Amino acid sequence: MREFFTALANKTSRAVGSHWAFIIAVLIVLIWGLTGPMFHFSDTWQLVINTGTTIITFLMVFLIQNTQNRDAKAMHLKLDELIASLKAAHNEMIDIEELSDERLEEIAEFYRKKKEEYPDDTVTAIASDVAEQAHDTAHRVAGDTAREVAHHTARGVAGDTAKPTVKDHKENKRRVIRALR
Repeated sequence: MREFFTALANKTSRAVGSHWAFIIAVLIVLIWGLTGPMFHFSDTWQLVINTGTTIITFLMVFLIQNTQNRDAKAMHLKLDELIASLKAAHNEMIDIEELSDERLEEIAEFYRKKKEEYPDDTVTAIASDVAEQAHDTAHRVAGDTAREVAHHTARGVAGDTAKPTVKDHKENKRRVIRALR
C-alpha cells in the first residue's frame, strides 16, 4: 500500500505541477464562470465549484505533504553524505534535523558567536573553524607520516646493515672451509 501511495504521490505531484495542469484549472474556472448565466448563478452552480475545489484541495494536501517529506529526507541524506565525506566538516551535524528545538537553538547560537568574532565576513568566521580543524588534522597526519618515514628508514638502515654482515659472515665461512681442506 505504501509503495502504491508513494508512486501515486510522485505521479500526481509531477502532473499537478505542470503547466498543463494550470491551463486545465484555468479552463475549468472559465467554463464554470461562463455557465453562470445558464444556471442563473444559483446556489447549486456555486456549490459545484466550491465542493470540487474543496475535495481537490483536501486530497492534494496529503499528496503534496508526502512528496515534500520524501524530498526533505532525500535532501538531508545528501547533505549528510557531504558532511560525512568532508574531513573538516562537523560530523555531529549529520541528522541534525532530529534534534530538539532547544538543541538546534544552541547550535545556531554557536554559529552566531562565530560570526560575531568576524562581524564583517561570515565566510571568514566559518573558515576560521575549518582552518583550526585543518591545522589539527595536518599535525596529526604529519605526526603519522613522520612515524611512518622513521619506521621505513629504520628498516632500510637495518636491512642495509644486515646485508654486508651476512655477506661477510658467508665469506668468512668459505675461508674457514677452504682452510680446513
